[in-house]
Amino acid sequence: MEARAHFSREEINSTVWEVPEKYTRLKQIGTGAYGSVCSAINEKTKEKVAIKKLHRPFQSEIFAKRAYRELRLYLVMPYMFTDLSKVRGHLTEDKVQFLVYQMLCGLRVISYHHSAPFLLQDLKPGNLAVNQDCELKVCTLNYYTRKHDEAEMIGFLRQQNIRIQQMKSNEYKIYYQIMDIWSVGCIMAEMINGKTLFKGRDYMDQLTQIMKVTGVPGAEFIQKLDSPEAKTYVKALPRYPRKDFSTLFPRASAMGIDLLEKMLVLDGDERPTAELALEHPYFDSLRDPDDLPKPAPYDDSYDNATLSLDEWKRLCFREVNSFVPFPRRDSKRKNTLTISP
Repeated sequence: MEARAHFSREEINSTVWEVPEKYTRLKQIGTGAYGSVCSAINEKTKEKVAIKKLHRPFQSEIFAKRAYRELRLYLVMPYMFTDLSKVRGHLTEDKVQFLVYQMLCGLRVISYHHSAPFLLQDLKPGNLAVNQDCELKVCTLNYYTRKHDEAEMIGFLRQQNIRIQQMKSNEYKIYYQIMDIWSVGCIMAEMINGKTLFKGRDYMDQLTQIMKVTGVPGAEFIQKLDSPEAKTYVKALPRYPRKDFSTLFPRASAMGIDLLEKMLVLDGDERPTAELALEHPYFDSLRDPDDLPKPAPYDDSYDNATLSLDEWKRLCFREVNSFVPFPRRDSKRKNTLTISP
């Protein structure tokens, strides 16, 4: 009971929040299937933060394991004003450059250790938090294990909006990292032109829209496709040539176009990793060793553990008690974004 004296309790939109007393002025800013998010002020540091509350974290062992994973990745985060999907108007090249640079830095951290079981997978403007200083944070991670059946993975891919063309690798982690590069290219293209690059009625129509830009691939790529339907579909398409990206993106610089062309290659084997993309001359004016530290290894001690509900609760309690926030590093390259109301 003594520890509870350091917490305050209030109800916000029918959800009870119990947080350390240093966090004040809570305001709900988002809600989803697994939890809600409130903004708050840390009265000790005067920093505005975002706090996530998980719904029913101990409903079952599976929910408890998910809660433990979330606590290890996110607990209290710097507050970001909005997400990239709400940024309006054409962005100047320096803004596009800085935002893409930050996306790739985030992707690099996740892809650095092949043993870490996390992927982006759902990289899209709505999952990229931004603030008025043009700082960006990736807000989506997905947990995976090698036990996933390939057919299940391919089924998932076919439901995605901008990642449908790769259906071949058993090395799921490398496979998805390369697909995330495709997503970064799509988002970069959308920021430059102010509209979605590939907009299809369904995944097959979207494949057509993609090939109208990238060109219809040759026999070597078609042989890599596992789906007989996809092979037949691609073979039957008209021979679309690859579009001239300088015509497609007239507002982009030559370096920006060169990077886009490298990321938006239909064959994922030909795309750069995040590490290689960050070495592109497009980022010469931004590259900073402080942005590219060697990521700490991921502790996977409990990833495959089967524990009781009480044991997961104890782990979660230990994680909360040991939480130490990372110090916020102010950006040296501030910019200004236009945010929709």
